Amino acid sequence: MSDITIRRASEHDIATIHDLAWRIFPQTYREILTPEQNDYMMEWMYSEANLKEQMTHGHQYLLAYDGDTAVGYVSVEQQGEHLFHLQKIYVLAERQGEGLGRHLFEAAIALIKSQHPEACAMELNVNRNNRAVTFYERMGMHKDRSGDFDIGHGFYMNDYIMRMEL
Repeated sequence: MSDITIRRASEHDIATIHDLAWRIFPQTYREILTPEQNDYMMEWMYSEANLKEQMTHGHQYLLAYDGDTAVGYVSVEQQGEHLFHLQKIYVLAERQGEGLGRHLFEAAIALIKSQHPEACAMELNVNRNNRAVTFYERMGMHKDRSGDFDIGHGFYMNDYIMRMEL
């Protein structure tokens, strides 16, 4: 991992995030979501217009690179005076297990702490059937609550909301 760098993304990186998302998200959720829900969520979260809208309204993206190749990303959004939400964290499937997820997770915490040095919390939503739940538990998060969230068009996100104090 010596060539791995993480840097703040800007609107100039929207196409890179979009391309990574299309390589990662459908594969991650192929056994959890129907193809119809996957397509809906990809448009909802990862169209270039929606990525720009997210960045305009407070989502801060970090991109992980191995040399010149983007291999993952994370997004954080402040949702309250002392609450941040880890919106997205994804690594290319062929690069999972190398510590990139941990590296991105720690970079997200560092970003939060640089902007909010006092005590705060970070939460995230994760599908209850996603094997990433155990990753987040290893990172120090705990299952705080769960919910079924209507995202439109008859689709729901069936998530745990995980939390950690920072």
